[in-house]
Amino acid sequence: MLRNLRAEMTRHNIKPKDLANLLDVRLATIYDKLNGRYDFSFNDARKIKEKFFPNENIEYLFESKENQTA
Repeated sequence: MLRNLRAEMTRHNIKPKDLANLLDVRLATIYDKLNGRYDFSFNDARKIKEKFFPNENIEYLFESKENQTA
């Protein structure tokens, strides 16, 4: 699960539907990726960062739970 991305989405009032529209994919695909079932491609991550979170670090946004330190 992408905790940082979800947190920033909440802070900036970005909905999963907004990501789906940006990436031109089904909403279910976005939920699968947000829940860790599939990964975002680098190009998709870059698009999300540039459009919605230009001031955030891409590594921070897409840090997976497995890679976060306690």
